[in-house]
Order: sequence, then C-alpha cells, then structure tokens
Amino acid sequence: MNITRENIDEQNIVVTLNVAKADYEESVEKALKDYRKRVSLKGFRPGNAPMGLVKKMYGKAILWDELNRVVSKNLMEYLKNEKIDFLGEPLPSTERPSDIDLENKEEFKFTFDLGLKPAFDLKLSKKDKINYYQIKVGEEMVDGMVESNAYRFGKTVSADKVEEKDLVKGTFEQLADDGSVLEGGVKAEDALFAVDRISEDSVRALVIGAKKGDIIDFDIAKAFANNTDRAQMLRITAAAAEKLSGNFRLTINDISRHEPAVMNQDLFDMIYGKGVVNSVDEYRAKIKEEFGKELAIQSDFKFIIDAKEKLVEKADMKLPDEFLKRWIVVANEKTTKEDVEKSYPEMRKEFAWQLIKGKIATENNIEISENDLLDAAKEQISSQFRQYGLSTLPDEQLTEFAKQSLSKEEERQHLHDRKLDEKIAAWLKETVKVESKEVTTQEFNELFK
Repeated sequence: MNITRENIDEQNIVVTLNVAKADYEESVEKALKDYRKRVSLKGFRPGNAPMGLVKKMYGKAILWDELNRVVSKNLMEYLKNEKIDFLGEPLPSTERPSDIDLENKEEFKFTFDLGLKPAFDLKLSKKDKINYYQIKVGEEMVDGMVESNAYRFGKTVSADKVEEKDLVKGTFEQLADDGSVLEGGVKAEDALFAVDRISEDSVRALVIGAKKGDIIDFDIAKAFANNTDRAQMLRITAAAAEKLSGNFRLTINDISRHEPAVMNQDLFDMIYGKGVVNSVDEYRAKIKEEFGKELAIQSDFKFIIDAKEKLVEKADMKLPDEFLKRWIVVANEKTTKEDVEKSYPEMRKEFAWQLIKGKIATENNIEISENDLLDAAKEQISSQFRQYGLSTLPDEQLTEFAKQSLSKEEERQHLHDRKLDEKIAAWLKETVKVESKEVTTQEFNELFK
C-alpha cells in the first residue's frame, strides 16, 4: 500500500492511501469463506451455499468492510510511525475526494484531511501574574451550619400543645351546612399536616395553642389553599381536592415537635467521631476548617479559569479551525454547523487549553496515578456524605464506594480531569506570581457575572 502526505499549510495535511488488490484480496477471501460458513440461504444447508452466490449477494458489502478495516489500520500505523500529532480524528477529504468505485475498479484511493497540533512556546515565570481569590469563611456561615446540624441531629418528641412549627395528626370529617358530620362525606383518619402550611392566619391561630382531643371547625379550602396539600392530607385525588370546599372538623389526635440537638459532647461525637472535637470553640473551628476546604475548591476553580484565559492568550497558538469545526459536527450527531459557528470561540479556547495542559503535564512529569484517582473519588464521596451529617464513614467502606465510582468510565474521566486541574494549578502557583485577594462569598459570586 502506497501512503503519501501532502502539506496544505502549517495546520492541515492530506494523507492519501492508494490501495492495490494485493492489499485486501486475501482478507476479503477469508471473510467470504467465514461468512459462507455462517450464512443461511434458501435451498442450501448452512455452510453449503455456492461461493459464487455468496460473492454475488454479499461480496461488495464484505469488500467495503475489509477495505475500511485495512485502510484504518494502515492509516493509524502510518500516523504513529511518522509521529504525526493530530487533533480530533482523520476526516474524508473535501478538497481531494477519494476514488472508491467498487463496481468497476480493483484499486482505490482514500484521502483524509487531518488537523495538526500546533507547536507553541509557553515560557512562564514570576513575571506572569494570576489572581487567586481566597473566600473568607464568615461567622454567619458557621452559625448557619451550627443551626443546621442542631436540626439534622435533633429528635422528634410528642407535645401537649400546638406551636407554629409542629406537625399535627388528626381526623378530618366533612361537615354538612348545618354543622353536623356529612354522611358519606370525605373522612381522613390520622391525617398529618404542618402548622406552617396552613394558608389562612385566622385558621392557624385556632390551631396554635390547641391540645390533644380538641375539636376545630374551619373552611378546608381557605385553610389549605394548596390543592396538592389538600389531596395528600385527605388522601383523595387532585381533581376531587380541587372541587372540595366547605367546612371540615379536625379532631387533634397527636402533636409532634422537632427539638434541635443540644450543642454538647454527644453531638460533637455523633458528627465527627468520639473525642475529635471537645468544646464549642473546637466545634466552630472544625466547621470553619471544613468550609475552608470546600471554598478552596471553588477558589482553585476560579484560578484555573483565569489561568486558562491568560495562558491561551499568551500561547497565541494557530489551530486548524475549519477542520475542527467539521470534526465537531461529525463527532456530535445533534450538533449543526450553525451551532458550532455560534459556540466555536469558546470551543477554540478549550482546545487550546487542553493542549497547554498537556504540554505542562508532559514537560513537568505531571501524571495522574490510580491512587490519585482513588483519593479523588474518596474525597468526593466523603463530601457527599458530610452533607447528610455522616463524617465518620469507615475507610474500608469509603474505599469500596470509591472503587465502584471509578468503575464508571464517565465518572473516572471526570475525576481524572479534576485531579489534573488540581496538579496543574499547584504547579502554576509555584511558577507564576499569584496575587492573593480575600473576598466574601458574595464578592466571589460577582466575579462570575
């Protein structure tokens, strides 16, 4: 097989593969024989159909499959051997069309367009400045988490008298116009509702202060204006609830109240494990430390965004733009040329940034190991569990969850990219001048507008 390369310009080449009969004949014959063994044709036992008939019916399709396989294999070997560093994937050439006449020829020409990765310099030093926005952990954030933890680890107790945040369980009975219980009307026993979900102030005032066994009559539609609330509470359909009106009688059977956890050693041990935190000051300091770690991730994210802007501009690399636009459309079935034209400026930055990250990683021996991925997965899962108040998950169990996460290719790639960004960010902080600026969360969020 004769393979040639034509340089169109610095960013684009065309690779031509001239395929002779000898390049594919043997593999096509083998494929035909294998197919003949499997094919079932009317009038012949499986494997006994005449080769001529198999060729006539399936020869062109098998030839096309084998040509594609042979061409793909030889093209990839050529690109590897010639050390041609390309972007995306080879695409059928538009300016120099292939010559593939399966009906009349035995020799074929396949031509492919390729976009080349550009060579570029990226000499970074302390003369290059990138801002780092350090987000301040405010006392109001700590106060909010203290309150949230107290609620999360609190307990539900039975109360004697209704208060505004309580849950009330009772029996609802529909009333007739004369105030008696309507025969055949809607009735719901052990119906549950939150006092703060009552719509009308006057009805809420009747319920607050009531005791177990008290009986209260009120207009159901005014008391619970939300149709979904009425339907769920009375265990009727949404359509029936929408039409429902008039007075109902509530007999209070039970009152439940959520009591926040007391801020003491039992709470500290429950959240962080025995003896990790031993005072209110240590508790608040621990919360502040955890917020600091989470906010540092956001700060690093912003740092990487700013680094991308600066380094892409500094590299000023030439990319095979038209080729890349074509490749994006081919690689994404639902993406149109119009879509690409609109979003290409940002896509172009991302292409350039990936090349810059690759160059930094290669030149500085930055690699992502299996242990790096496992640590990243464990940290992500730990963070998720901390949101539900589980801070002391056993390492063995955490590791098992992490391995399950890494078994999913998409999640594995996500963690790889995130870990690479972390290491690139760490390298940049040592290489360029980092100007640290302390900001509030509100000021930080404004940076993205």
